[in-house]
Formats: sequence, structure tokens, C-alpha cells
Amino acid sequence: MELTAADVGYACLGVGALLAAVLPRLVARQPMSMPMVFLAVGFLVYVLPTGLPELDPVGDRVWVEHLTEVCVIVALMGAGLAINRPFGRRTWSTTWRLLGITMPLSVLAAGLVAWGLLDWPPAVALLLGAVLAPTDPVLAAEVRVGEPTDAENDEDEVRFALTSEAGLNDGLAFPLVLAALAMFAASQTGWSAAWVGHWLWSDVALRVTAGVVVGLLVGRLLGWMFFRAGWEALRLSEHREGFVALAATFVSYGLAEVLQGYGFLAVFTTACAIRSAEHAHGYQVVMHTFMEQVERLLTAGVLFLVGGFIASGGLSGLSWGSALTAVLVLLVIRPATGWIAQLRGKTARKERAVTAVFGIRGIGSFFYLAYALGHDRQLGSFGEELWAVVTFVVLLSVVLHGAAAAPVLRRLDRSGH
Repeated sequence: MELTAADVGYACLGVGALLAAVLPRLVARQPMSMPMVFLAVGFLVYVLPTGLPELDPVGDRVWVEHLTEVCVIVALMGAGLAINRPFGRRTWSTTWRLLGITMPLSVLAAGLVAWGLLDWPPAVALLLGAVLAPTDPVLAAEVRVGEPTDAENDEDEVRFALTSEAGLNDGLAFPLVLAALAMFAASQTGWSAAWVGHWLWSDVALRVTAGVVVGLLVGRLLGWMFFRAGWEALRLSEHREGFVALAATFVSYGLAEVLQGYGFLAVFTTACAIRSAEHAHGYQVVMHTFMEQVERLLTAGVLFLVGGFIASGGLSGLSWGSALTAVLVLLVIRPATGWIAQLRGKTARKERAVTAVFGIRGIGSFFYLAYALGHDRQLGSFGEELWAVVTFVVLLSVVLHGAAAAPVLRRLDRSGH
């Protein structure tokens, strides 16, 4: 009987699912993470003559976009359900600083570096900065908050800030990506700032508002339904079925997108609204646990494919300039802008340093790049190098942050911060 790529694929799926269940416990408290393992496994499997199809994110852009899209929204729902701290201007002050100062500064700095080192058009350089704007703590589980608890203020500032920042900047990166695309389109017909007014009104004000409003309405409606509905069949908290959180994810995301809002913002807002509906109810843990399991499986699959892409020559388009750009984005720009944002904040020096350094890049960047390359075909000439730079950033982030997260957070916990 002839061995086929499908046979190898089924075996990889089964082994991968088992590893996703076992690895978090095996690598706990070690200078290693589950994403590191799946990257390595994907690389090794694709190096061997397994007959698996080659991976081409440029040619297969549509499925790359949708696979990463699903992974991101599942992670956003899990993150929102895990946050215990009540929403507010002061209670979330570190988050607002990271979003309002670190995010725009890091996008601008990354764009300037890419423009200077790679000699790219300003719009393409800005696009790289925008694509790398989202942070992704799912790739190093130690830096995010744990499962929901009864207490409202039991989260340390570092884990809370990194989780809440990632929950919101995954959606707020969208206007920046659209700005770069509008700027690129304008540059093709001669420079013009005519796009700025439409971008500010439509892509920023209207779509951000629509995403948040849809998220709040869906979250409050589902929160009432889950915990307070008079009809027992609707009061799903009494039936303890975790997959309902997946339904909430897709309802919120789909409705927001239909109404031209940002679905990523809607999903995270929905999760926070459901969390606040009945803070101490055990059903919160049930939903969060289910979403965490789905997220782990999806993340394992995506990172396995990233490892395979690297083994198939995915970094062949990487030049010395683009490699240096990736290193500067990860090791200089994020730590510096993250530190600046917290200068007058309430965080102590050690907390400030850890929060600034652990700006993990991951699956959200893959989604935005796939989306951008599909939005304007003239960007195709930059596609190979853009994929190489973004993949290299994520590779560095998975390895460096994954190895450092456990020991750094353990030391921070022992210091009492």
C-alpha cells in the first residue's frame, strides 16, 4: 500500500493533538514553551521526505488569512474571559499607555527603520510596522493571566497589562494597516493626502466604534442569557457546555464584520462583557477552559506550518537589512517604546522592564500580512521579503520570549511584584 501525504497528515494531526495536551505540563517552569516545540517539529517533519505539500503563503493567501483569523479570534475570546480586573480608566491605566504611546511609536519607528535599511517605499515600510504592531501573549503562556477567579484584583500588573494590551491591539492594528494600504494606493497615482480624511472618519472613528458597540451589545445580551434568563433552556450557565463560548466568538465577530466594524475589537469586548455579567460564576471557568483548549490546538497547527514554511525556504527572501530590521523591532524598538509609555505609570522598575520587553509577536501579524497582500495586488512584488521579515520576527519572538518567559516571570514573582 502506497504511503500518501494524507496519511502523513493524519498522523501529524493525531500526534500534534496529543502533544498539545501534554507539552504545557512538560515544559512548565522550563526555559521552553509549547510554540517552540511545534516550530521545531514542523521544521523537522518538512525536512524529512514525507511528501507533504510545500507551503506558500503568497500563493495560498486566502486560507492563510482565514486560518490565522480564526486562531486570533479564539485567542481573543479566551483572553477576555480570563481577565478578572474591572474595566476602567485607572484600573487599566498601563494598558492605555501601551496602546496610546507604545503602539504608534513602535509602528512609526519600525517604518522608519525599514525605510532606511531596506529602501522600501514609505507606505510599504509603514505597512511592515503596522503588521508587526499586534502583540500575542498566547505564544508564551507564562506572560498572560490565568483562568478566571473570584477575586477582582488578584492579577499582577505585568500579566494583566500584556494580556489586555494584546486583546485590544489585535483590533486597533487594523486602522494602521488600512492607513498603510491607502497611502500605498495614493502613491501609485502621485502623492496625495486626500485619503486621510476618509481614513480618520471611516476606518478609525466609525469602524472602531462599531466594533466596540457590537461587542458590548452582544456581550451583555449573552451575559443576560447565560446567567439570568427566566427560561431555563436559555440559561446556559446551568448546563456547563463550554463550546457556547465558541458560538459567542463567531456571533460577535460575524455581526461586527457585517456591520463594517472591527471584529477583533468586538470579540474581546464581548468576552469582557460576558466576564463582568456574573464575575464569580463557575461557568466562566468552563468557557475559558474550552476556549483555551481550542486555542492551543489551533496555535499548535499554525506554528507547525510556520516551522514547515521555514524548512521549505520561507526565509530565503531575508536580506541582511531585513534581518537587522527584524532584530531591531523586537529587541530595541518594542522595549524602548514600552519603557517610555510606562515612565509616569504605576508600575515598578522591574515590572516596567518585563512589560516593555515581552511584546511578543505572533499569529496576528500573519493575518494582517495575508490580508494586506490580498487587498492590493501591486504589493505582490514585496510579498516574499515581507513574509520573510515577519516570519523571522515571529521565529525570534517564539524562541527568545519562549525561553525567557518562565524564568523571568518566576523571578519577578519571587521578588514580590
